[in-house]
Amino acid sequence: MTIVDLVYFSVFILLLTATTPIIGMYMAKIFTAESLPGERFIYKFLGVDPKKEMKWGQYAFNLIVFNVLGLLVLFFILIFQGYLPLNPQGYKGFSWHLSLNTAVSFTTNTNWQAYGGENSISYLSQMLGLTVQNFLSAGTGIAVSVALARGLSRAETPYIGNFWVDITRAVLYVLLPISIVAAVFILSQGVIQNFDPYLKVNLVDPALKGLHQMIPMGPVGSQEAIKLLGTNGGGFFGANSSHPFENPTALSNFFQCMLMLLIPTALTYTFGKITGRKKLGWMIFAVMMFMFASALFAEYLVMLKPHPKFAELGVKGPYIEGQETRFGISGSALFAIVTDSAENGAVNGMFDSYLPMAGMIPLLLMGSSVVFGGVGAGLCTMLAYMIISSFVGGLMVGRVPEFLQKKLYPKDMWASIIAVLTSTFLILGLTVLAFSSKAGVSSILNHGPHGVTEVLYAFTSTSNNNGSSFAGLNAGTLFYNLTTSLAMFVGRFAVIISVLFLAGSFAAKKFVPSSLHNLKEDSLVYACWLIFVILMVNVLSFLPALSMGPILEHLILYAGRL
Repeated sequence: MTIVDLVYFSVFILLLTATTPIIGMYMAKIFTAESLPGERFIYKFLGVDPKKEMKWGQYAFNLIVFNVLGLLVLFFILIFQGYLPLNPQGYKGFSWHLSLNTAVSFTTNTNWQAYGGENSISYLSQMLGLTVQNFLSAGTGIAVSVALARGLSRAETPYIGNFWVDITRAVLYVLLPISIVAAVFILSQGVIQNFDPYLKVNLVDPALKGLHQMIPMGPVGSQEAIKLLGTNGGGFFGANSSHPFENPTALSNFFQCMLMLLIPTALTYTFGKITGRKKLGWMIFAVMMFMFASALFAEYLVMLKPHPKFAELGVKGPYIEGQETRFGISGSALFAIVTDSAENGAVNGMFDSYLPMAGMIPLLLMGSSVVFGGVGAGLCTMLAYMIISSFVGGLMVGRVPEFLQKKLYPKDMWASIIAVLTSTFLILGLTVLAFSSKAGVSSILNHGPHGVTEVLYAFTSTSNNNGSSFAGLNAGTLFYNLTTSLAMFVGRFAVIISVLFLAGSFAAKKFVPSSLHNLKEDSLVYACWLIFVILMVNVLSFLPALSMGPILEHLILYAGRL
């Protein structure tokens, strides 16, 4: 490890830590304010009483109806985009199953893309369809995390807030202003923003005289900012953040990594403020940061270390196949770990070309879904893990399980287990289905353990609302469009419903006196126990599958075999 790279990673972590209380305090004030300027006109238009709070069932119902309506609007935009304006390239509408897959993808904050953006989708679809859903899906995630924080902080009440107020404030006062500032900055770095038709330019090489190249144009900057800030990840171009029009410079690469984690980290502080437990908020942040930093340095070292078999073939230095060579190993490693920590899906490298262990580390991060995670989703999953940890820890010492001075009951455990293990059942079940059917196997471009990793990564990405692709898998077929749609929809809304149930359950509970014998949730012992529980759940869930994929490929590669 070079000193420069060590400083690079350290500066990133320090800046992220510094922004956490700033953005976190701002969001806490936004979501606890009595009223804010400008919002009452939105509530009047929607016919909503902002002072009328909802029970968890009402909150969940309004949330799902709102998101399903957004899904249908996007579905029809994609179907009929050939008849709509702002389509200078004359792209036709998507097939019904690709439209469904894309609509589910962007509505669930996944942004899984089974198409090439610059080769198939119009400017109107990019802006009115995809970019709008980038805001709304991210706002939904923030709203759920705030509702859960309220539920944990309240007592003897069935109410957890008003969904319409929460999502309005999340979009209008959090996502929109930060996105505008971020868009201006990345435009200054060279990201494009226009409505021009694609440019046809002649090649400058005299040997290629008479030949030309088409250079895609479009309103990229406005989508790029919220794609990153909202942990959405869907690229305007098929190459995503390795395209120079999306990620032009080393500074933009660093800034984009910051954007992806800006809100997930800040929400830990917001949670501490809303619940009146700032120390607990910092403990959650510390646990997440410990796992993030461990994964980052592991990924970097795996990328840096030369493979012995490649050295025998005369290859010197680190293995850089698939990495973003403009930004080096550190820039590639940071982006890979950030994007799968944040459940973002934006990529600046090709995971399919990485060494097996370099591909497995992001896969594990994505599977855990708690190392910061997507906006709101990561914090909610972490709190579900904490409830499980408190329940098991209480039983181990023979005490009635408690969490945040409230007794835990079987219904709380069931909801927490659903929040934690829904994606696991989807990942493993759909991977088995893919390998058991001709339609699933026929799309795999690589045989052996590498092909296993490709399918496992695809369903891990979609079930955890990440959206990044391992590549090497033709995911644009009817089989994968439908199965990944199922993974995205259930992986998103089953978890949201269980989390809102927890919010309502805890809001209705009484506070119980704290005891010296209880395991304190903001203690170092509890933090270590929480990390252990997270590791055990994920190791037991995924080790068999990983053993048939990247681990086996790693062993075969070191044996000098293909």
